[in-house]
Formats: sequence, C-alpha cells, structure tokens
Amino acid sequence: MATTMDVTDVEAVVRSDAALLEDDLAEFLDTLTAPARATAVSVYDVALRRALYEPVADALGSKVGQQALPPTAGAPGGRAPLRPSMVYWAYRNYRGFPEEADTASDLAVIRRTAVAVRILLKAAVALDDIQDGSDVRYGEPALHATHGTPLALNTGAWLIMSALRHAADPAVVDSLVRSVGSGFTGQAVDMSSRTALTRAELLAASRATRVDFWESTAALKTGTLFWMPLDAAVAGLRVVEDDRLALDGAMRQLGLASQLFNDLTDFVPEFGGANTHEDFDGLGNRVFLELLDEDGCVPPGEDFKPYVLGHPHLERTLLALAEEAVALKRAAKDAVRGVCRSERSAAYFDVTIERKGHLIDRLLATVRQRSGV
Repeated sequence: MATTMDVTDVEAVVRSDAALLEDDLAEFLDTLTAPARATAVSVYDVALRRALYEPVADALGSKVGQQALPPTAGAPGGRAPLRPSMVYWAYRNYRGFPEEADTASDLAVIRRTAVAVRILLKAAVALDDIQDGSDVRYGEPALHATHGTPLALNTGAWLIMSALRHAADPAVVDSLVRSVGSGFTGQAVDMSSRTALTRAELLAASRATRVDFWESTAALKTGTLFWMPLDAAVAGLRVVEDDRLALDGAMRQLGLASQLFNDLTDFVPEFGGANTHEDFDGLGNRVFLELLDEDGCVPPGEDFKPYVLGHPHLERTLLALAEEAVALKRAAKDAVRGVCRSERSAAYFDVTIERKGHLIDRLLATVRQRSGV
C-alpha cells in the first residue's frame, strides 16, 4: 500500500463526496416527486400524489440511520449532517483523489450507483419495518405507520424498481439485483425463526448448528447492507477479481459484527434504550442461540424473556459476543487495508465505516464495565 500522501485533508474529500451524493439524491427526489408539487387537476392526480409521491418522499427523506458527519462551517455540505458512502470510497481508492487523474465517465457511473444504493437501503427500511412489526425507526414513525401497510409495501417495491433503473450500468445493475435477492433470502430465513417448525428445529439442534443458522442468515440479511455498496461500485469500476473477493469477505465480517451489535443491544439499556428486551419473539438473536445450549436446558414453553434474563451465564455470554464483534470488525478493516492503494484511502474508509464501528467498540467497553472485567 502506497504511503506517499498526507491524510490531513481526507475528511474534506469525504465531505465533498458525501455532499455530492446528497445533491444527487435531492435532484433524483425532486424529479421523481415533481408531480406531487404540481397543482392537482383531477381526482386521479390527487390520488397519485397521496398514494405514491408523498410516501416516496417520506421514505427517501427520513430515517437516516447511522451517525453522520456533523455540520462544519465552510465545509462542503456544512449546513447539514453528511453520510459518507462506501461507493465513493471505492472510487477514491481505485481512481484517485481530486488532484489525481480520474475518469469523468467512471465518476458518472459512481454517482448513479451511490444514489441507487441509497434508494435501495431506504426501500429495505420500509419493508423491514413491516416484516418486524416496528412502528418506529430512528425515533420517527415507520412508513407503514404513517401511510398504511399496503402503500408502504408498494412504495418499497417501487423504490427497488426505480433504483435499478437509475443505476443504468449493466454491471452495476447485475450486482444490485444479486444484492436484493440476497437480502430477501436472508429476511425470509430470519422470519422463519419466528415460526413453530423452525423454532422447534433450532431448540433441538446443537450449538454449532444454531450458530451456523445465525451466521448464514446474518451474512445475507445484514452483510448484504455492507456488501451491496462496495460490490456495486467495484462492478462499475471493473475492479480486478482478487480485490473484489477480498472486499466481499471483509463486508461479510462487518455484517456479522453489525448483527452481533444489534443482537446485543437488546440486552444493554445504554444502547438499546426503549427497545431493550423487546426483540424476544424469535430465535434469530445470537444471545438466545448461545444460552439454549447451557446445561442442556431449554426455556419452558414460549416464555424466553425470563429464561434468558435470569440465565446465570448471561453476562459471560454478552462479553464473549461483544469481543467477537470487535474482532470481526478489526479483521474486516485489516482485509480492506490490504486492498487500499494509499494511506488516504485507508483513512477515508475508516471515516466511513467508523460511523457505526465506534459503537461496536463502545458496546464492548460497556459490557466489560457491567461485568467488572
């Protein structure tokens, strides 16, 4: 990995790229929902605005998710929080930073890819909230809570179609289609953990089988959220296969680390907040799957909550899994550094991924403190 350039201006480039993405997304949304702002001339126009354009605007304009770069006076996009994109990291890694040679056609592909990825992630939020029965997302009402389940379903499907059409580049579209398929596959298996048949099979299975079930599901369900942006970007840039495979593996590790974090926050009030102890209706949570094996016992009936919260090895299990999440995140970052072409590229990736990555480290510190370690 080359180390020839100063890294002090990396955040400025990240902000500039993120601001460009926000501008492109705003332009896309403006074009998409323009009929919603026009003077309605018929009942049909009013119905279309209410049933499609307004839900689309709500889906794309809210529920921001991961922590953003805070506003900075005088910086690109300085008046609003910015969310870096791994799509742009790929562009900077393989095509260079602003003062270096780059290709206008490649940047055009990346700009469309970044917008398409953001739209697909918003669609995933809308559909996931319905599947999980979540009425709130990041402190805001879920789309189906404000517009109803039928319209939210239609909006999510419509956004997927719009994202794939916007991407345009055949290689990018092919990558995104595979990502969408992987995400739906993971969601299907995750939802099966709430069914009687799969629950019975998991309860009767060995710990190794349960962990394999969890890892296979998390790699598709959560890993795809990390894998999709990078794979689409490197597909558009025609990156060599060895790098693409290395990035695929790294994103799988980040997905597992992120899902572990999500599972653990059900048990840590400092992170789970009002949602702590709520996601106890299925066997998709890794903590559950670990504790079912202890002492050869299983919870009576369907009452998992008191069984898990009262388990004598709960704190030990939380600590072990928090350590595993940190190890997975570090391994993923090391793998990405192996394909970084400069120190600035590595720093760009750190800024991008540590929006959530730092929370994984904080979670481990919190669990250690609780455990007295």
